[in-house]
Amino acid sequence: MVTAPVSGAAVLRSVPGLAVREHEPLARHTRFSIGGPARIYAEASTPDALRQALAAAAQSGLAVNVIGGGSNLIVSDSGFDGLILRYTASRIDQPEAGLLHAEAGADLQALVDRSIDLGLANIHTMTGIPGTVGGAVYGNAGAYGHSVSETLESATFLDSGAIRTFDNAACQFAYRESIFKRRKDWIILSAAFRLPPGDAAALRTAADGILATRNQKYPPEMKCAGSIFKNLILAELPSAVRARVPASVIREGKVPSAWFLEQAGAKGLRRGGIEVASYHANLIYNTGTGASDDLQALIAELKQRVLNHFGLVLTEEVQYVG
Repeated sequence: MVTAPVSGAAVLRSVPGLAVREHEPLARHTRFSIGGPARIYAEASTPDALRQALAAAAQSGLAVNVIGGGSNLIVSDSGFDGLILRYTASRIDQPEAGLLHAEAGADLQALVDRSIDLGLANIHTMTGIPGTVGGAVYGNAGAYGHSVSETLESATFLDSGAIRTFDNAACQFAYRESIFKRRKDWIILSAAFRLPPGDAAALRTAADGILATRNQKYPPEMKCAGSIFKNLILAELPSAVRARVPASVIREGKVPSAWFLEQAGAKGLRRGGIEVASYHANLIYNTGTGASDDLQALIAELKQRVLNHFGLVLTEEVQYVG
């Protein structure tokens, strides 16, 4: 069977620094290992390749979705009828003492390891979080008391072909939020982090302990996105709900979504090949035969259960494509 050429692919293939594939299964690019094909999938290795790819897509009338490492994505079973674009530049350097600069395509773990090796603190607690630096800035990633917003000095991004830089305040960080989530047309290119000094050996010991805990909860081979729902800020809960929350579950002013889900009977629920972990109510994973429709249906059921029990609407950390 001969497959017809994909419209726009030839133009994209002519862009220097852009690797293009047609009908690429997006299950290969998500932690859930779920998702149908992208009409076109392309990886840009330079800002100019990224800029030209966006221009070519606009010229060809292609819808565009930019992704990072795919660690927090739920892709439709039917895939994406357009261009899936990923920025892969991954250099990490230290332009001056206490400052690390990382391109958006770098693995977050590579940045964590580099900071530890240099004896720089406050990113080490993010060890084991999958994904890229760009994705971490986009979602204000964090763990164990530290988040991206604490140390980010500036973020550089592509806006309609122009390269712009924001300082920390302009990024409008909040809990698992940033301005980039609201302006999906802005594409993060790099970020600079101002980090305090620390003892490299002590940082490595602490990071290794965190990684062991994380790997026990989220085994590396598990097809999952980590936590599905954001935790809830205690002060923002209705007083009647706050009164029901045991003090023992509150951490840093937040109540884990897992607690609400557990009260609603989420543990062990299953739909098709998608299951809620028996030991963690905010962990949904693909047993190996899962489909996106089942995953989305199970998420909807969990949200409805918590709404029925507490009158609360949980918010996903994951992003949807297609």
